[in-house]
Amino acid sequence: MVFEKKEMEKWLQHDPLMEKVIDLQPVVWLNPKKKNVNETALPLAKKDMEEAEALWIRFAPYLAKEFPATQETAGIVESPFRPIPQMKKAVSEFYGVAIPGELYLKCDNELAIAGSVKARGGVYEVLYHAEQLALKAGLISQEDNYERFADDEFKTFFSQYSIGVGSTGNLGLSIGIVSAKLGFDVSVYMSSDAKPWKKQLLREKGATVHECEGDFGEAITKGRKETLQTPNAYFVDDEKSRNLFLGYSVAAFRLQKQLEEQNVAVDAEHPLFVYLPCGVGGAPGGIAFGLKQVFGDHVHCFFVEPTHSPSVLLGLMTGLKEKVCVQDFGIDNCTEGDGLAVGRPSSFASSFSEQLISGIYTLEDDELFKLLALLADSENIYVEPSATAGLCGPGRVLNTEYYTMNGLNAEKANHIVWATGGALVPEEDMKSFYEKGKALLK
Repeated sequence: MVFEKKEMEKWLQHDPLMEKVIDLQPVVWLNPKKKNVNETALPLAKKDMEEAEALWIRFAPYLAKEFPATQETAGIVESPFRPIPQMKKAVSEFYGVAIPGELYLKCDNELAIAGSVKARGGVYEVLYHAEQLALKAGLISQEDNYERFADDEFKTFFSQYSIGVGSTGNLGLSIGIVSAKLGFDVSVYMSSDAKPWKKQLLREKGATVHECEGDFGEAITKGRKETLQTPNAYFVDDEKSRNLFLGYSVAAFRLQKQLEEQNVAVDAEHPLFVYLPCGVGGAPGGIAFGLKQVFGDHVHCFFVEPTHSPSVLLGLMTGLKEKVCVQDFGIDNCTEGDGLAVGRPSSFASSFSEQLISGIYTLEDDELFKLLALLADSENIYVEPSATAGLCGPGRVLNTEYYTMNGLNAEKANHIVWATGGALVPEEDMKSFYEKGKALLK
């Protein structure tokens, strides 16, 4: 649907910020429905995260055997956590905003298997599904060594089953790569904006790629319909998945250890700000949920969306969540941010984010490329454009009343930017991203 004039006027009156969002202007929205953690009503709890972590640990021997890049971490799929002081200086100078506190990068752009944050949720959901099938068939017990999942017996067994997923790219990579390795017949339905190299890589890994003419909404709708019509098929539903969400949430346990190792305090005196690029909302929603379970109200999570794809922002601003899409407001959902070109938010994740996140800000595509070049020049770290979205977050939030409203000391805050992807980007593409960013900075 597209809102009629009277309906649109109602929304414009509902929130003065709405006009700027519709006009594609960058905004910062502070969430009026955010609750203290002990006041939330959520369908998942910390014990669910602990069960998810236990599954990751059971599968560690399998992952170490089948994916050599995980051997250094004994089969645990995890990314580095790095201070980026030179980038903090570069961003402060570029935007003219002195950022107090320390700036860190959570390098999910380096995650093994899929090279993006989607390796958390996507790999977890496939492993969960594989375990359920194997347990039901009596092939394994939870006390066994899961390295057995690499045996031909298991691959032959899984070849009877299909897995489908709709994706703009990175989720498809994680689902396709691990599903094919296990032996599943896997189909990835790719939106029109998905990069050719991602489609090619999936085919090389053994997945079937279905190219769709429309955006993420069309890819996931087509993928869901065709998968559910197939016998013995399972659809990984990015709009509704509990297991994707839990896979992402475990990142909070890992980050807690990394913060302790680097002596970074998180408490009332030392608030932690986390900036998460957002597409459909599952990955940032799952991570935010996990962080809130671990750090409580001392962590403040902000999502970042492109001005042309503010699906979660509109869903939460209106309170309608997945019942509205950006096209309803005349917004085109066209962005160069891989994974962020999503018109309708996740129904499952939005119910969590509405209560947990501190706010959302939007930015224009050109900013992604500028920040990419600044990060490369200052820290010699290369990520894909969408992964840079959080880098301007500290300054954007600092220019609002958020600190004052919440009685926070900005001087003692620490900031984490979640870098969501980039390791698998071809060198030629990365060079093109960098050159575009450098040209825009002139």
